[in-house]
Amino acid sequence: MSLKAITRGTLASVVSLATALGLTACTRDYTVAYVYATNAKNSPGTISEYGVDYQSGTLIPLTGSPVTVGKNPTFLLAAPSGLFVYVLNRDDSTVQEFAVQGDGTLSSKNTYKTGTFPTSAAIDNTGKFLYVTFTYQAGFSATTPGPGGVTIFPINADNSLGTALTQNVGVNPVAVVTSGFNHFVYVVDQEASPNATVLGFAQNTTTGALTPVAGTTITAGTPTVAKGYAAGVVPSAIAEDPTARFVYVTDRAANQLIGYVVQASGALVPMVNGPFATGLFPVSATIEPRGKFLYVANFNSFSVSAYAIDQATGTPAGSVGSGSTTVGTGPTCVTVEPALGLYLYTSNSLDGTVTGEKLEPHTGSLAGIQNNPFPASGTPTCVTAVPNGSHASQIVQP
Repeated sequence: MSLKAITRGTLASVVSLATALGLTACTRDYTVAYVYATNAKNSPGTISEYGVDYQSGTLIPLTGSPVTVGKNPTFLLAAPSGLFVYVLNRDDSTVQEFAVQGDGTLSSKNTYKTGTFPTSAAIDNTGKFLYVTFTYQAGFSATTPGPGGVTIFPINADNSLGTALTQNVGVNPVAVVTSGFNHFVYVVDQEASPNATVLGFAQNTTTGALTPVAGTTITAGTPTVAKGYAAGVVPSAIAEDPTARFVYVTDRAANQLIGYVVQASGALVPMVNGPFATGLFPVSATIEPRGKFLYVANFNSFSVSAYAIDQATGTPAGSVGSGSTTVGTGPTCVTVEPALGLYLYTSNSLDGTVTGEKLEPHTGSLAGIQNNPFPASGTPTCVTAVPNGSHASQIVQP
């Protein structure tokens, strides 16, 4: 346990004593992180902004929330520093940059064009490049289908985005992840079965450009033909563990989780004992900061599945006491706040809420936190979190 953790624990005790004595404590003084949820509306969309109470994980709406974004925001992610957030506005085909201010509120800085209908995004482990998958390249649309791609933005020192590079990566790229300890990028190409695939690339650390690794081929044409690693029927989301040894893909049609072992070349080898069962219609996956537990949001069963990751093989096993935890109606996205790694949140599109769960650090099981669920300002599509300043991650060290 770190000195910072001890200090916060002492402060928490003081707050508890004050409460017992009937004194009033300001919850915002103990905000450990901030949570942001995109909300889809015709025009404009919004982001709901919340502070995370250190002791309970309760979400407290920030003054001035929600903040306005572009048309139909569908995805957001935080910069590694936690000081900036990037939002994908699908119907504008843009990525919007926000600065996280001292009080946790978001301030819009710049907006940049992507390919048509962006779907997902990731930032590389150096914080130098933003990768945005999109549905159609220039000249193509739903009526004239063609290849999708990845817009690759260099990230400047002030977190603004530089001139973008575009690459073909398949017909329907829907999700992307970057490795934490090497320079590989993986893209989910949601083509019709049996062509649904995960594509693997090596990153040029100078330009951000992507080169297919062994097992992945990209053949230019109309449409682009992409071949990679088999990914079930309708792959929908992707996550990689913090050590960059294991990759996981959800398959929303077959209600399964597919695990891969990352090779030295960046190639992916399916786990021999997979795939693994999920709830109904899995659409999002995340791994908590220590890499011990994986969580999958199941849209149709209104639940989150929890898995303990075998640290030697990567095998995800149903976590003790939490095979499937009920959350809100129609969860679309799942995240774990990075400050303590103790609180998990889902955006729930069908009931317009965000749900919070407390993570048990030893088993990975989930328990509902106080005041659930938390109202959002529209139809929530995704959720992310940033720490409030510098914090010791994971107070409990098994």
